[in-house]
Amino acid sequence: MIFRKPDTADSAATGSSDSPSVADPAITPAGKGRPTPKRREAAAKNQRPLVPNDRRAARKASKEKAREERTREYKAMQTGDERFMPVRDKGPVRRYVRDYVDARWNLGEFFLPVAFAFIFLNLLVMQNPTLGALVLLALYAVVFITLIDAVVMWQRLKRKLRDKFGTAGADGTTYDVPRGTMMYAVMRAFQLRRSRLPKPMHKKHGVWPQ
Repeated sequence: MIFRKPDTADSAATGSSDSPSVADPAITPAGKGRPTPKRREAAAKNQRPLVPNDRRAARKASKEKAREERTREYKAMQTGDERFMPVRDKGPVRRYVRDYVDARWNLGEFFLPVAFAFIFLNLLVMQNPTLGALVLLALYAVVFITLIDAVVMWQRLKRKLRDKFGTAGADGTTYDVPRGTMMYAVMRAFQLRRSRLPKPMHKKHGVWPQ
């Protein structure tokens, strides 16, 4: 039996026609093993410098944003829109406190005009030590009475807050008002009604919150 040795040229021709050569650069996939241009562009877009290139422009943009935020908060305090109010004025408890203080006649809201009147009167009677002492004593009396009125206001308001928003715990303890509520109520009571912010929801006293 005679075996014919395959021709080297034929084998090379057959191999080249049946399976492509991996080393052929014409059919090697382009860009294999490297990020595509789209990925590079996306990565470049996500890269932002920690320090902006133009610090002056960044500072100006930050100031403009803060100014817009303050303007929006001021308008919200004028209209009563709690969505844009400062955090200290948000919530049903703070709203109830404002409505209660605004409904009540507080001696504190007259304190500043009365105090200025006493100071002016004291300047007029400086030459008379006796009258000066009396004026100063009367001013101290006004301050004391005003503080007593603020304490009475807070004690009544505190009970109403507990009745409306209070809940009894498992151990029988009652809910306490949020921290800082007393100072919030007293500071509002010592402000002139027209200058209070957030603005009172009613023009006159006597409209009590429900």
